[in-house]
Amino acid sequence: MYRILFVCTGNICRSPTAEGVVRQMLEEAGLGDTIVVDSAGTYDGHAGQTPDTRARMAARARGWAMDGLIARAFEKEDFADFDLILGMDRGHVRQLRAMAPMDHRDRVRLFLDFSDDHQGQDVPDPYGREAEDYRLALDLIEAGSRALVDKLVAERPDR
Repeated sequence: MYRILFVCTGNICRSPTAEGVVRQMLEEAGLGDTIVVDSAGTYDGHAGQTPDTRARMAARARGWAMDGLIARAFEKEDFADFDLILGMDRGHVRQLRAMAPMDHRDRVRLFLDFSDDHQGQDVPDPYGREAEDYRLALDLIEAGSRALVDKLVAERPDR
């Protein structure tokens, strides 16, 4: 079983959206039983909450499900529990790598680095902003998710 963790700040906008989108794409690609996805936040202030209403509305409008997702804080144990830890922006990647044991730092990557068109870019935080900001974040999450899933299909990490 291959395990992927998406990380943003509060785990109520970007990372749960990525979790929902990638989970659905993996199911459609026939990898839903072999790759586990989860999400977490670097900040624990939203732990126990459902994803932001605006994030859910943007996702639902495009057919993505975020049902049953509950925010949680990133834990040190996640470094050992996940094969790939994807920060939604460069700040998250820096923070996670600073926390990571030396032998797990290579597991931390920038989410959009999987997309040829968006390498090195952040998914901007839409929290507290306009609906258009949530749609922009979703555009980038869809692009990054498609590139990630295409790579996983090609490499089949479960083999």
